[in-house]
Amino acid sequence: MSRGSVARLALLATIWGSSFLLIKLALEGMTPTQVVLGRLSAGAVVLLAIVVLRRQPLPREPVVWAHLALMGVVANIVPFWLFGFGEQRITSGLAGVLNGTTPLFTLVVALLALPEERWSRTRGAGLLLGFVGVVLVVGPWDSNPLTSSLSGQLACLTAAACYGVAFVYMRRFLSQRGHPPLALAAGQMAAAAVELWLVAPLIGRGAIAWTPTVVGSVALLGAVGTGLAYLLNYRLIADIGATSASMVTYLIPIVAVILGVIVLDEPLTWNLFVGAAVVILGVMLAEGRLGSLGGPPPPAAASAPAPAATGATARRRCG
Repeated sequence: MSRGSVARLALLATIWGSSFLLIKLALEGMTPTQVVLGRLSAGAVVLLAIVVLRRQPLPREPVVWAHLALMGVVANIVPFWLFGFGEQRITSGLAGVLNGTTPLFTLVVALLALPEERWSRTRGAGLLLGFVGVVLVVGPWDSNPLTSSLSGQLACLTAAACYGVAFVYMRRFLSQRGHPPLALAAGQMAAAAVELWLVAPLIGRGAIAWTPTVVGSVALLGAVGTGLAYLLNYRLIADIGATSASMVTYLIPIVAVILGVIVLDEPLTWNLFVGAAVVILGVMLAEGRLGSLGGPPPPAAASAPAPAATGATARRRCG
Protein backbone atom coordinates (compact mmCIF):
# COMPACT_ATOMS: atom_id res chain seq x y z
CA MET A 1 0.00 0.00 0.00
CA SER A 2 1.44 3.38 -1.02
CA ARG A 3 2.00 6.23 1.43
CA GLY A 4 -0.81 8.15 -0.25
CA SER A 5 -3.26 5.27 0.29
CA VAL A 6 -2.16 4.92 3.93
CA ALA A 7 -2.72 8.64 4.44
CA ARG A 8 -6.18 8.48 2.85
CA LEU A 9 -7.08 5.44 4.96
CA ALA A 10 -6.01 7.25 8.14
CA LEU A 11 -7.91 10.40 7.14
CA LEU A 12 -11.05 8.40 6.34
CA ALA A 13 -10.90 6.62 9.70
CA THR A 14 -10.42 9.96 11.44
CA ILE A 15 -13.41 11.53 9.67
CA TRP A 16 -15.77 8.64 10.31
CA GLY A 17 -14.43 8.03 13.83
CA SER A 18 -14.93 11.69 14.73
CA SER A 19 -18.60 11.50 13.72
CA PHE A 20 -19.51 10.26 17.18
CA LEU A 21 -17.75 13.18 18.84
CA LEU A 22 -19.51 15.60 16.48
CA ILE A 23 -22.90 14.04 17.25
CA LYS A 24 -22.23 14.50 20.96
CA LEU A 25 -21.30 18.16 20.46
CA ALA A 26 -24.29 18.85 18.20
CA LEU A 27 -26.66 17.39 20.80
CA GLU A 28 -25.64 20.19 23.16
CA GLY A 29 -27.91 22.53 21.19
CA MET A 30 -30.22 20.34 19.07
CA THR A 31 -32.53 17.39 19.40
CA PRO A 32 -31.55 14.13 17.67
CA THR A 33 -34.10 14.83 14.91
CA GLN A 34 -32.69 18.29 14.27
CA VAL A 35 -29.14 16.92 14.14
CA VAL A 36 -30.18 14.30 11.58
CA LEU A 37 -32.05 16.87 9.50
CA GLY A 38 -29.05 19.19 9.35
CA ARG A 39 -26.68 16.32 8.66
CA LEU A 40 -28.78 14.93 5.82
CA SER A 41 -29.34 18.34 4.27
CA ALA A 42 -25.63 19.21 4.26
CA GLY A 43 -24.69 15.77 2.99
CA ALA A 44 -27.25 15.89 0.18
CA VAL A 45 -26.06 19.31 -0.99
CA VAL A 46 -22.42 18.18 -1.08
CA LEU A 47 -23.08 14.88 -2.86
CA LEU A 48 -25.45 16.42 -5.42
CA ALA A 49 -22.87 19.13 -6.14
CA ILE A 50 -20.21 16.45 -6.69
CA VAL A 51 -22.55 14.55 -9.02
CA VAL A 52 -23.13 17.70 -11.05
CA LEU A 53 -19.42 18.53 -11.23
CA ARG A 54 -18.60 14.99 -12.34
CA ARG A 55 -21.53 14.96 -14.77
CA GLN A 56 -22.92 11.70 -13.46
CA PRO A 57 -26.66 11.36 -14.15
CA LEU A 58 -28.99 10.48 -11.31
CA PRO A 59 -31.19 7.39 -11.73
CA ARG A 60 -34.42 7.94 -13.65
CA GLU A 61 -36.31 4.69 -13.06
CA PRO A 62 -39.15 5.06 -10.52
CA VAL A 63 -38.36 1.64 -9.04
CA VAL A 64 -34.78 2.74 -8.29
CA TRP A 65 -36.03 5.86 -6.52
CA ALA A 66 -38.44 3.71 -4.51
CA HIS A 67 -35.48 1.61 -3.36
CA LEU A 68 -33.46 4.73 -2.59
CA ALA A 69 -36.32 6.20 -0.58
CA LEU A 70 -36.50 3.04 1.51
CA MET A 71 -32.72 3.01 1.90
CA GLY A 72 -32.87 6.63 3.02
CA VAL A 73 -35.04 5.57 5.93
CA VAL A 74 -33.23 2.36 6.88
CA ALA A 75 -29.64 3.44 6.20
CA ASN A 76 -29.80 7.12 7.15
CA ILE A 77 -32.78 8.53 9.02
CA VAL A 78 -33.37 5.72 11.51
CA PRO A 79 -29.74 4.83 12.41
CA PHE A 80 -28.64 8.48 12.50
CA TRP A 81 -31.49 9.25 14.90
CA LEU A 82 -30.76 6.18 17.01
CA PHE A 83 -27.13 7.21 17.44
CA GLY A 84 -28.29 10.67 18.48
CA PHE A 85 -30.74 9.16 20.97
CA GLY A 86 -28.06 6.77 22.21
CA GLU A 87 -25.41 9.45 22.67
CA GLN A 88 -27.76 11.42 24.89
CA ARG A 89 -27.32 8.51 27.31
CA ILE A 90 -23.87 7.00 26.73
CA THR A 91 -20.41 8.24 25.77
CA SER A 92 -19.41 8.93 22.18
CA GLY A 93 -16.59 6.39 22.44
CA LEU A 94 -18.96 3.64 23.50
CA ALA A 95 -21.28 4.54 20.62
CA GLY A 96 -18.35 4.27 18.22
CA VAL A 97 -17.40 0.85 19.52
CA LEU A 98 -21.00 -0.40 19.26
CA ASN A 99 -21.09 0.91 15.69
CA GLY A 100 -18.17 -1.44 15.04
CA THR A 101 -20.58 -4.38 15.28
CA THR A 102 -22.11 -3.41 11.92
CA PRO A 103 -20.14 -6.03 9.93
CA LEU A 104 -21.41 -8.74 12.29
CA PHE A 105 -25.02 -7.74 11.70
CA THR A 106 -24.33 -7.45 7.97
CA LEU A 107 -23.03 -11.00 7.86
CA VAL A 108 -26.01 -12.36 9.82
CA VAL A 109 -28.48 -10.65 7.48
CA ALA A 110 -26.50 -11.76 4.41
CA LEU A 111 -26.51 -15.39 5.56
CA LEU A 112 -30.28 -15.24 6.06
CA ALA A 113 -31.19 -13.30 2.91
CA LEU A 114 -28.61 -14.09 0.23
CA PRO A 115 -28.45 -17.64 -1.18
CA GLU A 116 -24.84 -17.18 -2.32
CA GLU A 117 -23.67 -16.54 1.24
CA ARG A 118 -22.83 -19.80 3.01
CA TRP A 119 -22.41 -20.68 6.65
CA SER A 120 -19.04 -21.98 7.83
CA ARG A 121 -17.36 -22.77 11.11
CA THR A 122 -15.08 -19.79 10.61
CA ARG A 123 -17.98 -17.42 10.22
CA GLY A 124 -19.81 -18.98 13.14
CA ALA A 125 -16.77 -18.64 15.37
CA GLY A 126 -16.26 -15.05 14.26
CA LEU A 127 -19.87 -14.14 14.99
CA LEU A 128 -19.75 -15.82 18.39
CA LEU A 129 -16.49 -14.05 19.28
CA GLY A 130 -17.87 -10.73 18.05
CA PHE A 131 -20.99 -10.91 20.13
CA VAL A 132 -18.98 -11.97 23.18
CA GLY A 133 -17.14 -8.71 22.60
CA VAL A 134 -20.49 -6.88 22.53
CA VAL A 135 -21.34 -8.30 25.96
CA LEU A 136 -17.98 -7.12 27.28
CA VAL A 137 -18.53 -3.65 25.80
CA VAL A 138 -22.07 -3.38 27.22
CA GLY A 139 -20.80 -4.53 30.63
CA PRO A 140 -23.98 -5.67 32.42
CA TRP A 141 -22.12 -5.23 35.72
CA ASP A 142 -21.28 -1.57 34.97
CA SER A 143 -22.99 1.04 37.17
CA ASN A 144 -21.39 4.15 35.63
CA PRO A 145 -24.26 6.35 34.36
CA LEU A 146 -22.10 7.49 31.41
CA THR A 147 -21.76 3.96 30.04
CA SER A 148 -24.41 1.73 31.58
CA SER A 149 -27.62 3.08 30.01
CA LEU A 150 -29.29 0.02 28.48
CA SER A 151 -31.58 2.12 26.29
CA GLY A 152 -28.60 4.05 24.89
CA GLN A 153 -26.63 0.89 24.20
CA LEU A 154 -29.59 -0.85 22.54
CA ALA A 155 -30.24 2.21 20.39
CA CYS A 156 -26.68 2.13 19.01
CA LEU A 157 -26.79 -1.64 18.47
CA THR A 158 -30.11 -1.28 16.63
CA ALA A 159 -28.55 1.43 14.46
CA ALA A 160 -25.71 -0.95 13.59
CA ALA A 161 -28.28 -3.63 12.73
CA CYS A 162 -30.05 -1.13 10.45
CA TYR A 163 -26.79 -0.60 8.58
CA GLY A 164 -26.44 -4.37 8.22
CA VAL A 165 -29.92 -4.66 6.72
CA ALA A 166 -29.30 -1.69 4.44
CA PHE A 167 -26.02 -3.02 3.02
CA VAL A 168 -27.59 -6.38 2.16
CA TYR A 169 -30.66 -4.67 0.69
CA MET A 170 -28.37 -2.47 -1.42
CA ARG A 171 -26.44 -5.48 -2.65
CA ARG A 172 -29.59 -7.37 -3.60
CA PHE A 173 -31.73 -4.65 -5.17
CA LEU A 174 -29.51 -1.77 -6.31
CA SER A 175 -25.83 -2.60 -6.82
CA GLN A 176 -26.44 -4.64 -10.00
CA ARG A 177 -28.46 -2.01 -11.86
CA GLY A 178 -25.45 -0.32 -13.42
CA HIS A 179 -25.72 3.11 -11.79
CA PRO A 180 -22.55 4.83 -10.55
CA PRO A 181 -22.19 4.43 -6.78
CA LEU A 182 -21.79 8.19 -6.38
CA ALA A 183 -25.11 8.85 -8.12
CA LEU A 184 -26.86 6.27 -5.96
CA ALA A 185 -25.35 7.78 -2.80
CA ALA A 186 -26.43 11.29 -3.81
CA GLY A 187 -29.93 10.11 -4.68
CA GLN A 188 -30.29 8.20 -1.43
CA MET A 189 -29.10 11.13 0.67
CA ALA A 190 -31.38 13.54 -1.18
CA ALA A 191 -34.35 11.20 -0.75
CA ALA A 192 -33.64 10.85 2.97
CA ALA A 193 -33.39 14.63 3.39
CA VAL A 194 -36.69 15.23 1.58
CA GLU A 195 -38.44 12.52 3.59
CA LEU A 196 -37.31 13.97 6.89
CA TRP A 197 -38.12 17.55 5.85
CA LEU A 198 -41.70 16.42 5.15
CA VAL A 199 -42.21 15.28 8.74
CA ALA A 200 -39.84 17.72 10.46
CA PRO A 201 -42.62 20.21 11.36
CA LEU A 202 -44.21 17.43 13.42
CA ILE A 203 -41.19 15.77 15.04
CA GLY A 204 -38.36 18.29 14.72
CA ARG A 205 -39.63 21.01 17.03
CA GLY A 206 -37.54 22.46 19.81
CA ALA A 207 -35.29 25.41 20.48
CA ILE A 208 -31.89 25.35 18.79
CA ALA A 209 -28.74 26.80 20.31
CA TRP A 210 -27.06 28.40 17.30
CA THR A 211 -23.56 28.25 18.75
CA PRO A 212 -20.48 27.82 16.55
CA THR A 213 -19.84 24.42 18.11
CA VAL A 214 -23.34 23.10 17.40
CA VAL A 215 -23.63 24.52 13.89
CA GLY A 216 -20.08 23.54 12.96
CA SER A 217 -20.56 19.98 14.23
CA VAL A 218 -23.68 19.44 12.13
CA ALA A 219 -22.06 21.01 9.07
CA LEU A 220 -19.00 18.78 9.42
CA LEU A 221 -21.15 15.69 9.95
CA GLY A 222 -22.93 16.27 6.66
CA ALA A 223 -20.43 17.98 4.39
CA VAL A 224 -17.19 16.28 5.46
CA GLY A 225 -18.49 13.05 6.98
CA THR A 226 -20.53 12.33 3.86
CA GLY A 227 -19.12 14.29 0.92
CA LEU A 228 -15.36 14.31 1.48
CA ALA A 229 -15.37 10.91 3.19
CA TYR A 230 -17.24 9.35 0.30
CA LEU A 231 -14.71 10.67 -2.22
CA LEU A 232 -11.85 9.39 -0.07
CA ASN A 233 -13.46 5.97 0.18
CA TYR A 234 -14.15 5.92 -3.56
CA ARG A 235 -10.49 6.74 -4.27
CA LEU A 236 -9.27 4.12 -1.79
CA ILE A 237 -11.36 1.39 -3.39
CA ALA A 238 -10.01 2.38 -6.80
CA ASP A 239 -6.41 2.35 -5.52
CA ILE A 240 -6.25 -0.67 -3.23
CA GLY A 241 -9.51 -2.56 -3.71
CA ALA A 242 -12.63 -2.92 -1.60
CA THR A 243 -11.18 -5.55 0.73
CA SER A 244 -8.17 -3.48 1.75
CA ALA A 245 -10.24 -0.29 1.92
CA SER A 246 -12.61 -1.98 4.37
CA MET A 247 -9.79 -2.03 6.95
CA VAL A 248 -11.14 1.36 7.97
CA THR A 249 -13.79 -0.67 9.81
CA TYR A 250 -11.24 -1.63 12.46
CA LEU A 251 -9.92 1.90 12.94
CA ILE A 252 -13.19 3.79 13.44
CA PRO A 253 -13.90 2.53 17.01
CA ILE A 254 -10.32 3.32 18.03
CA VAL A 255 -10.58 6.89 16.75
CA ALA A 256 -13.99 7.35 18.40
CA VAL A 257 -12.69 6.22 21.80
CA ILE A 258 -9.51 8.30 21.62
CA LEU A 259 -11.37 11.49 20.67
CA GLY A 260 -13.97 10.90 23.38
CA VAL A 261 -11.26 10.57 26.02
CA ILE A 262 -9.18 13.54 24.82
CA VAL A 263 -11.91 16.05 23.91
CA LEU A 264 -14.77 15.12 26.24
CA ASP A 265 -12.80 13.51 29.09
CA GLU A 266 -14.87 10.34 28.76
CA PRO A 267 -13.92 7.39 30.97
CA LEU A 268 -11.84 4.60 29.44
CA THR A 269 -12.84 1.40 31.20
CA TRP A 270 -11.13 -1.95 30.81
CA ASN A 271 -14.23 -3.63 29.35
CA LEU A 272 -14.57 -0.97 26.64
CA PHE A 273 -10.96 -1.52 25.58
CA VAL A 274 -11.04 -5.33 25.79
CA GLY A 275 -14.55 -5.59 24.32
CA ALA A 276 -13.63 -3.43 21.35
CA ALA A 277 -10.59 -5.62 20.65
CA VAL A 278 -12.71 -8.79 20.85
CA VAL A 279 -15.35 -7.32 18.51
CA ILE A 280 -12.66 -6.39 15.97
CA LEU A 281 -11.11 -9.86 16.18
CA GLY A 282 -14.55 -11.41 15.71
CA VAL A 283 -15.18 -9.29 12.63
CA MET A 284 -11.78 -10.19 11.17
CA LEU A 285 -12.38 -13.91 11.77
CA ALA A 286 -15.91 -13.80 10.33
CA GLU A 287 -14.56 -12.04 7.23
CA GLY A 288 -11.85 -14.65 6.76
CA ARG A 289 -8.96 -12.31 7.53
CA LEU A 290 -7.56 -14.64 10.21
CA GLY A 291 -7.80 -17.83 8.17
CA SER A 292 -10.49 -20.51 8.35
CA LEU A 293 -11.34 -23.30 10.76
CA GLY A 294 -11.19 -26.32 8.52
CA GLY A 295 -11.53 -25.85 4.79
CA PRO A 296 -11.00 -22.85 2.53
CA PRO A 297 -12.16 -19.42 3.69
CA PRO A 298 -15.68 -18.46 2.61
CA PRO A 299 -16.30 -15.59 0.21
CA ALA A 300 -16.30 -12.34 2.16
CA ALA A 301 -19.66 -10.85 2.95
CA ALA A 302 -20.17 -7.14 2.66
CA SER A 303 -18.52 -5.37 5.53
CA ALA A 304 -19.97 -2.17 6.83
CA PRO A 305 -17.79 0.39 8.51
CA ALA A 306 -19.05 3.83 8.99
CA PRO A 307 -20.67 6.35 11.13
CA ALA A 308 -21.98 8.20 7.98
CA ALA A 309 -22.98 5.30 5.83
CA THR A 310 -24.96 6.10 2.73
CA GLY A 311 -25.28 2.55 1.47
CA ALA A 312 -23.56 3.39 -1.81
CA THR A 313 -21.11 0.55 -1.42
CA ALA A 314 -21.28 -2.50 0.76
CA ARG A 315 -17.63 -2.17 1.70
CA ARG A 316 -17.87 0.77 4.10
CA ARG A 317 -19.64 2.17 7.40
CA CYS A 318 -21.65 4.06 8.54
CA GLY A 319 -22.42 6.27 12.02
